[in-house]
Amino acid sequence: MLILGIETSCDETAAALVKDGRSLLSSVIHSQIPIHQPYGGVVPEIASRSHVERIDAVVEEALKRAGKSFEEIDGVAVTQGPGLIGPLLVGVSYAKGLAYALEKPLIAVHHLDGHVAANYLAFPELKPPFLALILSGGHSHFYDVVDYGDYRCLGGTRDDALGEAFDKVARILGLPYPGGPQVEKLAKKGQARYSLPKTMLEKGSLDFSFSGIKSAVKNLYDKLEPGQREKADMAASFQDMVFTIVKEKLAEALVQTSHNKVVIAGGVASNERLRHMMQDLNAKVFFPPLSICTDNGAMIAGAGYYQLQKGETAGLDLNAQAGLSL
Repeated sequence: MLILGIETSCDETAAALVKDGRSLLSSVIHSQIPIHQPYGGVVPEIASRSHVERIDAVVEEALKRAGKSFEEIDGVAVTQGPGLIGPLLVGVSYAKGLAYALEKPLIAVHHLDGHVAANYLAFPELKPPFLALILSGGHSHFYDVVDYGDYRCLGGTRDDALGEAFDKVARILGLPYPGGPQVEKLAKKGQARYSLPKTMLEKGSLDFSFSGIKSAVKNLYDKLEPGQREKADMAASFQDMVFTIVKEKLAEALVQTSHNKVVIAGGVASNERLRHMMQDLNAKVFFPPLSICTDNGAMIAGAGYYQLQKGETAGLDLNAQAGLSL
């Protein structure tokens, strides 16, 4: 079964072809980073216009690389939400038109379900049930994955998502957009020598809170004289503290759920320091390949396959939902 996946939830226009939910035939991503860099973040209107300009060529390139035609597709999967409403509408509208023209099933995919499904493409042995931790620019949540597409939320951030905290710390340190990779790069040159608060919230809780650590970095930065600011050490201190919190929360989640498998997904999962610090957990830890950690069409196609297997298709009245819950 061949699924075309389309992803336009933020600032990547992406499409991919996936066979039987596990085999990646092609993946094409057009990044908008250069057009948003002058503004220090994603401008929704500019992102929407770029998606409109690029989506047709991106889809056709995905088909070309896979050596497939439109007629060979068995279903069209698209991100319904969550995300920026303008960009989401571009992908949903395109997918609806394509599914209608081809007389193929339309599949509405939750963005976070896609991030988890990215691991199915890399690990043939991975099957539910397992614990999932999604760390991205907009989400930091624990889920008990009962079955394909069947999730139970165990906890999440009460303020900033981890990727958002990385971006805000990057701005404090004067680093360019996108902030997460820049903080990681700078941290490699520094030592985690600054004391920052460990915001763990209540004992036994699987919720996160990263806003206080971000504020502590700003307060430290503002207090020091310009010549005393060791930005690399600040980046390393911030990164190690937030990942220490993640690791301790993850260990607690494994105890509470009795799972021995955990999937870590989302854009922050590409961080090398995070991957290193999670190596000695008492569980089998799965990270998606770096090429499909950030937003991509492959993960949407992968998740869409399992929905189509269960007969979960959408009608042409499908609408994008910026705040879609999982």
